[in-house]
Amino acid sequence: MTNKIKSLPDTEVTCLNCKACCCRLDAMLFNDPQVPEEFIEKNSLGEWSMLRLEDGWCAALDRKTMMCTIYEIRPWICREFVEGESECLEVRADHL
Repeated sequence: MTNKIKSLPDTEVTCLNCKACCCRLDAMLFNDPQVPEEFIEKNSLGEWSMLRLEDGWCAALDRKTMMCTIYEIRPWICREFVEGESECLEVRADHL
């Protein structure tokens, strides 16, 4: 059995300096009734997710500030994505 040690978040990375790299990921919705309908899409498999526009960014992202316009009511999966942790750093490296 392998023990997986979770690394500490990189405190240099914050939502204010990251350029919203995570907002280019597919964000599946799981019982997220607070998300406004205009930001939701259903794929060909019948799964609900955050709508991504033609430019690849989440529809809830303000392109001028690169901040989430529904941050206080963002989906569960977005809340679970922790800034500065390994998954965040990987996505950031792929997009920067």
